[in-house]
Amino acid sequence: MTEKKDKKIKRNLLVAVIFILWLTAVGVRAGYLQICKGPSLSRRAASEYEKEVVATGKRGTIYDRRHQPMAVSLDAVSIAAHPGQVKQPRQVARSLARILRCDRRSLQRRLASGQGFVWLKRQVPARQAAAIAKLDFKGLVFVPDRARVYPNKTLAGQVIGFTGVDGHGLEGLEFIFDDQLSGDSRTVKILKDGKGRRFESGGAGSRAGNDLVLTIDRQIQFITERALAETAKKFSARSAMAVVMEPSTGEILALAHWPFFNPNDFRRYTPRVWRNRAITDPFEPGSTMKIFSAATALETGASAVNTIYYCENGALRIGRETIHDTKGHGWLSLQQIVKYSSNIGTYKVAQKIGSHRLYAYLRAFGFGRKTKVECPGESAGALPYYKRWKSFDTGSIAFGQGISVTALQLASAAGALANDGLLMQPHIVKAVVDPNGRPVSTFAPRPVRQVVSARTARTVRRIMKTVITEGGTGTLAALDGYTVCGKTGTAQKVDRTGYANGRYIASFLGFAPARRPRLAVLVVIDEPRKDHYGGKVAAPAFRRIVSETLSYLNVPPEGQRPILTVSRGTGVQG
Repeated sequence: MTEKKDKKIKRNLLVAVIFILWLTAVGVRAGYLQICKGPSLSRRAASEYEKEVVATGKRGTIYDRRHQPMAVSLDAVSIAAHPGQVKQPRQVARSLARILRCDRRSLQRRLASGQGFVWLKRQVPARQAAAIAKLDFKGLVFVPDRARVYPNKTLAGQVIGFTGVDGHGLEGLEFIFDDQLSGDSRTVKILKDGKGRRFESGGAGSRAGNDLVLTIDRQIQFITERALAETAKKFSARSAMAVVMEPSTGEILALAHWPFFNPNDFRRYTPRVWRNRAITDPFEPGSTMKIFSAATALETGASAVNTIYYCENGALRIGRETIHDTKGHGWLSLQQIVKYSSNIGTYKVAQKIGSHRLYAYLRAFGFGRKTKVECPGESAGALPYYKRWKSFDTGSIAFGQGISVTALQLASAAGALANDGLLMQPHIVKAVVDPNGRPVSTFAPRPVRQVVSARTARTVRRIMKTVITEGGTGTLAALDGYTVCGKTGTAQKVDRTGYANGRYIASFLGFAPARRPRLAVLVVIDEPRKDHYGGKVAAPAFRRIVSETLSYLNVPPEGQRPILTVSRGTGVQG
């Protein structure tokens, strides 16, 4: 019995020793993990159950001048996943791809990646997110987000621009005013419980961004874009653009491009389409430049309206170069040179002006320098310094060759003639306001310089009126009830080897009504195929834009009183 008792005691002691050693090992390991490895293991655990993302307050709205929304931010949901929790990733990817309308293979690769957290699709409409939530797939994450939406689709798309998936502006006004439009940023933790059943977000709310109020009028923009599209399609043009300005303030009422661009789906387009070409792409202006040469001649006293010049019956040889007119003319006055758009006559006028004075006045009109409009990527065009001009250059620049301009520069310069010689700063933003509607900053009309005297500007306007009359190059721009000042332009395009055969830019530049101009309008049609003269291609589009816009603005025909317009659509609530 004693021997059995001793064996039992030894066995118990052995078990106790083993148990004590095991407990000691566990304690040592626990202490090691807690003390030595604690911080790293905590970070690893957090990475499995937490994900930090940066969220911002609601992005500000972009309005037109009448407070109609052009760009808004709507509540949306971004969908992510914890791949380790997703079972049957192939089946899940197939179901998600059908609802989200995206690539199934890409989704499947992300779901099978083994990463702790992956985004599947950002800024999903609430309806799609709800459909996915009903599938009740384990491991999916639904994060509150906001989507940038452009309710007018293509309207002014190149001007407004677009934002990226992170909500920051990438192009246009969205880019240049990104700091104002963006709300305050905050860090949000995305959490899941131990069973991976749900994610939660936490964090304090963020301040919304400021709003922009533009000078653009949505209705005038629509009128302009519609006229451009129909003209470009009629003449099989490569592209088209137009600028509508208010000469007395410099406010841009419309800045239109064709082909159209929809910022809601910007990835479908190339930079050439989404670029604001009216301020980024310079071109040779052709005969529209003649009105500024005429203004210079009058202002400097180099010529009077009735001073006559012999126009060589349509051809003038200067060294190795020959200047041609579309139609041959003999003696023409300065007024007739502009009316019939004589290159030869303009060349001879420019010789009397001189290169120094011509350069100085073209610079004063704004050519060769940026307008400083609130849009990214503006070009200054090209006006070479006069000391580098050859003798032929003075005349060719005077009739629009050897100089390049942007559409906005050209429209702005015409606005100076319409505004009694006073050049106004063109601008496209009226105000920045905070989320409560209080002004943060406003942009009032700003004079730049008095380019020519009011007398000279009015004389040029009288000359431009004759362009629209019988025998002039712009008769198709004539309006019923309004007198129009205008100038046609037909410029041969330049390529790497010189002037390209069969490739032209047709344009029409003008303003109306002639006495007190309310609108300055430029229409530019790039590479029309069925005809290429500005008077035939661009002038009718100008007429339509001006006619419909003046009617919309309730500008009465000359000689009539304004008609009071009363809206019956919505009752007033006091």
